[in-house]
Amino acid sequence: MSTNASSAPDPLVALGSLPGVPDAVDSVRKAVDRVYGHRVMRRRSNEITSEAALRGARGSAALSGADWALEEVRRRTDFGSEAEARTVGAALRLTAEAGQLLSIWRQSPLRVLARLHLVAAADSADTVGRPRQHGEPVDEPLIELPLPDADEVAGRLEGLSQLIIAGSSAPALVTAAVVHGELLALRPFGSYNGLVARAAERIVLIGSGLDPKSICPAEVGHAEQGRAAYAAALDGYASGTPEGVAAWITHCGRSIELGVRESTAVCEALQRGAA
Repeated sequence: MSTNASSAPDPLVALGSLPGVPDAVDSVRKAVDRVYGHRVMRRRSNEITSEAALRGARGSAALSGADWALEEVRRRTDFGSEAEARTVGAALRLTAEAGQLLSIWRQSPLRVLARLHLVAAADSADTVGRPRQHGEPVDEPLIELPLPDADEVAGRLEGLSQLIIAGSSAPALVTAAVVHGELLALRPFGSYNGLVARAAERIVLIGSGLDPKSICPAEVGHAEQGRAAYAAALDGYASGTPEGVAAWITHCGRSIELGVRESTAVCEALQRGAA
C-alpha cells in the first residue's frame, strides 16, 4: 500500500484517523442511513437496487471513456460492436457479477479480481484474468500515473490481499477507497483496470455492511465529480502522503454521498409514481 501509514499494525485503521477522514466517514454513514430509511425502501428495494446497478455501470463506463446517456445504456442490447460499446457492456457485466462474489472476497480477493477481469474482458486470451507479466502492455489511457513493473504489482497485490484476508476494524469507506486506489495505481491487468477497481470498491461497500443492498452507487458520484477530479484525487493517493491519501478517501466518500443522492431521487420518483 502506497502510504506512509503502512508501518502501523493495521494501516487501514491508521488511515481512518487522517485529517478529514473521520468527518467523511460520519457523513457517508448518515447519508446511507437516510436512504435506507426512505419509506420506498421498505417495499420496493429490489427496484432501487436494479436502478442503482444500471446507473453505477453507466458512471463507471463514463470514467473509462464511454460517457453514454442513461437511457442509451438502458435500451441497448448490443455491446460488442465498437470500443465504447464494449466498455459499457463490460461495466454492466461487472455490476451484475459483483454481488455474486461476496462470499469469496474475504477468503481469496485475488481470485475475485481475476474473475472480475475475465468478466470485463469477455475474452479467452491467456493474458486475461491474471496480473500482467514483464513487458506486457496496459490499455488504460485515462490513467496517466507511472506504471509499476510486474514485480511491484505482484508484491503490492499480495499485500492488499493479506490486508483483506486479515480483516480490519477500519470504516468501510477507508477499506473501499484503498482497494480502489491500489488497483488504479497498479493497473495489474492489461485492460479494464478502472472498471475492475470500481467493481472491487462496490464489493467492499456491500460486503462490509455499509451498503448491503447495493443502492449507493459510488460510481455515479465518481463520474459526477468528473474525470479530472478523479485523476487528481488518485494522484494524491499515489503520492503516498497523508494529505494525498486523505484527499482520495474523502473524494471516495463524496462519491458515495452523490450515489446516495441519485438513489434518493429514484425513491422519490417511485413514490410519486413517476418511475
